[in-house]
Amino acid sequence: MSTDLIPADVRARLKALRLQARRISGAQGIGQHQSRSRGAGLEFAQYRAYEPGDEPRQIDWKLYARSDKFFVREAERDSPLIVWCLIDATASMAQGDAARPGWSRLQAAKALTACVIELALKQGDRFGLIAVNDHGLVVVNAGNGTKHRDQCLLELHKLKAQGAWPGEAQCRPIWERIGANTLVLLMSDDYDEGCVSLAERLAVARREVLSVQILTAEERDFPFQGGHRFRDAETDSELLTDAAASRSGFIEQFAAARKVLSARFSASGINHVEYVLDEPLDAPLRRFFVQRTSRHQESV
Repeated sequence: MSTDLIPADVRARLKALRLQARRISGAQGIGQHQSRSRGAGLEFAQYRAYEPGDEPRQIDWKLYARSDKFFVREAERDSPLIVWCLIDATASMAQGDAARPGWSRLQAAKALTACVIELALKQGDRFGLIAVNDHGLVVVNAGNGTKHRDQCLLELHKLKAQGAWPGEAQCRPIWERIGANTLVLLMSDDYDEGCVSLAERLAVARREVLSVQILTAEERDFPFQGGHRFRDAETDSELLTDAAASRSGFIEQFAAARKVLSARFSASGINHVEYVLDEPLDAPLRRFFVQRTSRHQESV
């Protein structure tokens, strides 16, 4: 179901990535993140009686043959990561580049989310999805397994960029779902102050936030010529300007604004990268997770 969101070459490169977080939740489950919690693992800790919902592979069948009773082996195990994909689904995310019709900020956010879900699924981690605009939040609670992945992908396929960033009251369910010591991957153009403030608040409240600012190649290069009309997708306001005369000023101001944003996120402990729509889809994930894997291996 996810093949149309993840190109084959990107899917192949995902094998080199591993989701990691600085803070681990110690939640129940089986994953690849070191924590002292009990469950199915490598180092035996104790037996306990079988309970409905336990996986058959956890049953000690040799002990069953001797006792005619079901017992489950518990062990000290690695705890799963809980990762949330937080998508800005406001109207400005519909923007793309003329050179690649149909590939918008939101399409990139959907595809990046599908990549993260595949990585989490492979690692046995839990994953959830929240999409945000003032038409209402789309929330898929954290879970795991292929059925849960398919539910997330179904919501991604239905998602449209519309409206503006909602007020604080409408964002309250985000706080109710995203607990402390979880990994939050925010995908946005970061043009809404409400979005930036939410990321900062999450980070202060012990959520580890990774920010992917999705930009268009036209914003980066400003290739326009002659008179050009620019329209704000969320307010419908328009600006008519001489593109050639405005180019240097726009590029300078745009770079300054991104520098200020990067400094704000850094001050809150948020790991922030920019992703331009003409770059390989997995570029921001490689910036986050290949580096982390290398540091992890060096410390072992």
